[in-house]
Amino acid sequence: MVRQFTSTIEYGSMTVNTNVDGPNIAFGETLSGTVYIDGDESDELVDYIEIELLKRSETDEVIIAKQSIEIMSDIKSKETWMISFEMVPDERWENETEVQTLILKTTVHLKSGIDIQDEDEITYA
Repeated sequence: MVRQFTSTIEYGSMTVNTNVDGPNIAFGETLSGTVYIDGDESDELVDYIEIELLKRSETDEVIIAKQSIEIMSDIKSKETWMISFEMVPDERWENETEVQTLILKTTVHLKSGIDIQDEDEITYA
């Protein structure tokens, strides 16, 4: 069974979906996906979006990759912004213990100073 990765953030009439092309990344592959922002006034609300890859254990959380995206320069189709992203794995992606997980977190930073976020697990082998 293929597991899908979709992270959804809603704020008023705006919806932000992060879709990953494949949440199960093999050694040598690239993590890629698209962030979709729906809403009439999303370009007025959103300051920027952060995509972070975290390595999480019971006692620790470390950011191992990060991308910041401003929507003013990306593609808009009708009322949807489509922002592609890619992250290239390195040795930090490898789990050192069985209790560590990789988490892809999307944070939407609004111009009003509010930050909203969602996350899901990524598998790297």
